[in-house]
Amino acid sequence: NNVLPGEKGNFKVGQTVRVYVVDVDKSATGAAVVVSRTDPGFLKRLFESEISEIYDGTVEIKDIAREAGDRAKVSVFSRNKNVDATGSCIGKSGARIQQISNQLLGEKIDVINYYKDPILYIAEALKPANVIGVNLIDSKSAIAIVEDDDFSLAIGKKGINARLAVKLTGTKIDIKSLTDAVAEGIEYTTVQAARANYEYELKQEEV
Repeated sequence: NNVLPGEKGNFKVGQTVRVYVVDVDKSATGAAVVVSRTDPGFLKRLFESEISEIYDGTVEIKDIAREAGDRAKVSVFSRNKNVDATGSCIGKSGARIQQISNQLLGEKIDVINYYKDPILYIAEALKPANVIGVNLIDSKSAIAIVEDDDFSLAIGKKGINARLAVKLTGTKIDIKSLTDAVAEGIEYTTVQAARANYEYELKQEEV
């Protein structure tokens, strides 16, 4: 389905509707243009049109995970260390991201920082839950340990927060509460340690 929930049958003749061109089928009589308002690419184009730092390349969109009409996660990275990637996208008092959300019937959009470090990226992807640490099983699977009180938050309503985090990172994430992780003897690298190592490596690159 290429329209948002609630939009089907509600468009009127002459109404201006922003869409994303997914495909052009030239095998049909003439050319059939396939458009969408649910494709992740449509959300990317909205960011480019509404956020100047995205448009001019200062801030780059790295990944998008979306369940159209409900919620999306967008990871961003700044090419300029003096420009706050997430802050640029969210805007003062959330004005910029709200402008985009309004064009998607109120779809909730989480904007997070992209990290090459998989532990930090997984921790970002599971926000707003507080991830304590991560056990990287391999390049495509991991266990994320969260505060007991944040377990439901990490999973999200009907599992949406966890699903979007998996789509965003490309990693199968098993979420454990701290109590269960300790009981099962799961070893993990703390997010605090991963961040310290990441910042150290950045300084080394600068040197």
